[in-house]
Amino acid sequence: MISSMTGFAVLSEEQAQGTLTIELRSVNHRYLDLQFRLPEELRAIEPGMREIANAKLSRGKVECRVSFTRTTQSELPDSLSGDLLSRLAHLDAQVRVHFPQAQGLSVADVLRWPGMVESGSLPMEQLREQCESLLLKVIAEFAASRTREGEKLKQILLERVAKMEALVTQVKPRIPLLVSQYQERLSGKLREAVASMDEDRIRQELVLFASKVDVDEELERLTTHLGETRRILEKGGGAGK
Repeated sequence: MISSMTGFAVLSEEQAQGTLTIELRSVNHRYLDLQFRLPEELRAIEPGMREIANAKLSRGKVECRVSFTRTTQSELPDSLSGDLLSRLAHLDAQVRVHFPQAQGLSVADVLRWPGMVESGSLPMEQLREQCESLLLKVIAEFAASRTREGEKLKQILLERVAKMEALVTQVKPRIPLLVSQYQERLSGKLREAVASMDEDRIRQELVLFASKVDVDEELERLTTHLGETRRILEKGGGAGK
């Protein structure tokens, strides 16, 4: 089966720590251009996933998006950053020396402070295995979507090839008559030219006649191209222009 260069697939799996989602989408590209989009906390697992994708995919500009949404329990912070909390309290005290009436930081302000909440680290090795396993499933779905679209495109192209082949079949028997009609018109023009002894015009008409009547080569070339198109479509796999 022939495969389209465009494709899409997305799968999600519930894990102990949350929901893992991997999405693959691609557009046409001469070579394999693989781009990963994943959160920083999962950046360490990218090399392994990239190796799998490179082994399974051949062409296309492919974007792989990985997301991980923690469950409510896993999102609860393990602790606050003690060092940052102390520095924030010290800075708050310094500000109050100069602005006694200033409103102090609320608990919500402190919790929203960047880096204040230290969440528990994810079990990276376990997530690595889960991501790689899910990626293989997504790639299978992705390849199936490419094949489905490729088969639809194949039928469209074969229909157009058949129409062009039919036109060639209709044109070939008419060529002798068309050449004869053109010769008659050309003869009339040549008689006019000879009557006026316009040699330049005679040469021009002869050159034009030679270029217009010889269409056999073009028809044979077109027939060859149509046959090659059929061969490529029937062969299947990844095919370019």
